[in-house]
Amino acid sequence: MKTQMRTELLKLSTIRSPWLLLAVGQLIVVAGISGLVVSGGNVNLADTQTTAVAHVGLVALFSLVFGILAVAGEYRHKTITDTYLDTPQRGQVILAKLGVYTAVGASAGVVSSAIALATAVAWWAGKGASFDLADANVWRTLAGGIAWNAAFAAIGVGLGALVRSLAGAIAVALAWIALVEGIVGQLISSDLARWLPFAAGRALGLAGGDSTADLLPRWAGGLVLVGYAGAFAVLAVSTTLKRDVT
Repeated sequence: MKTQMRTELLKLSTIRSPWLLLAVGQLIVVAGISGLVVSGGNVNLADTQTTAVAHVGLVALFSLVFGILAVAGEYRHKTITDTYLDTPQRGQVILAKLGVYTAVGASAGVVSSAIALATAVAWWAGKGASFDLADANVWRTLAGGIAWNAAFAAIGVGLGALVRSLAGAIAVALAWIALVEGIVGQLISSDLARWLPFAAGRALGLAGGDSTADLLPRWAGGLVLVGYAGAFAVLAVSTTLKRDVT
């Protein structure tokens, strides 16, 4: 397994597109915090601090696509055959990808957290206020955002292994987030919608307040996301073992 994980890290070190994707996510963090302050966010309120750093959770969308690239990207570029010839134990390949991409997703969350803090501190100072780094809710929100990134990267790997088409997997993921979860919440039940993956991620990575009244508690959102990541991992391994490569 260690060999397969080193191989995945080597692959990542030789291609630029996944890193460019995650870099764009960092720009979203800076833009989101800047927009919050410029649009009139009260920097003297503690809730504004947590709302600012909660932008780290938005990077999870990029981590999701990053995870999809792990398997679906190989099918897209037709390198998956060589991968499975090098390691005939396909289950080990998928598990190695899950481990590596989950770790990189978490790392992207850590980088986003550092950028979020630096951006927020700079904006607060520019407004003549002090960003309270001792606020426990700030750190809980950042920790939730990091976990959200890790879980969505793992879910992305599983989804990419299930769908295998890069464009198809990305389309399914974005359609689910943009349409399905909203439809479930508006037309069926908000109580059901909060158990869905993106809503669980929001519960885990967003700040408290009225905007999260319909979400699960943070700890429950984390458990739900772990459950989804585990389910996608099991499905990815089992289907990969049964299906032909081509």
